Amino acid sequence: MMTNLFSTFDPASSMNISMNWISTIICFSLIPLSFWIMPNRSITMLNMINSKLNNEFKMLMGLNSKGMTLNMISLFMFILINNLMGLLPYIFTSSSHLTFTLTMALPLWLSLMIYGWINHTNHMFTHLIPVGTPTVLMPFMVMIETISNLIRPGALAVRLTANMIAGHLLMSLLGNNSINTNEIIIMLIMFMQIILMMFESAVSFIQAYVFSVLSTLYTSEIM
Repeated sequence: MMTNLFSTFDPASSMNISMNWISTIICFSLIPLSFWIMPNRSITMLNMINSKLNNEFKMLMGLNSKGMTLNMISLFMFILINNLMGLLPYIFTSSSHLTFTLTMALPLWLSLMIYGWINHTNHMFTHLIPVGTPTVLMPFMVMIETISNLIRPGALAVRLTANMIAGHLLMSLLGNNSINTNEIIIMLIMFMQIILMMFESAVSFIQAYVFSVLSTLYTSEIM
């Protein structure tokens, strides 16, 4: 039962090369650039989202953004597209695997740590002890802040993976239960599937936003 339940999240395929991961990058071929076509509603909406994100990320980073907002907007769009692509039938959900999320979270966090400790060493040490901490609690606060800093990439990766796999798993459970049921139950399950699809679409936006905002906040501590 468990093997059949999680088989939809299995990245393996019958070929020697796993073709499921192609869905991670093939989605970009479906998005035309703004200078290829005349401006339309989709391009206008995309530009509006990018403008709103740029203003918010600049506010979070302050005056020392130095082009990092473009990086975070690209990260947001990359995660969002992969989350939405995973909602389509027979398309592999790459964002529901730790291989995908850790590949983004770990290099980002590691590069920020290396940059911060090399260029802003005193600033990094001050983050280990919050303002107003009593002298007796300073060693404990250093340990707590160090542990919380080390688990940041894992928290980013697991948060995105868990939220994306939970809704897909629930829809798989509902779909498996609709095989040997009557018409009324099938209609009820179809209604629940539609509600879950709308909920998963909202989760796709929210998780992409949370990942990029948390990455922006971690970057603002280093800059």
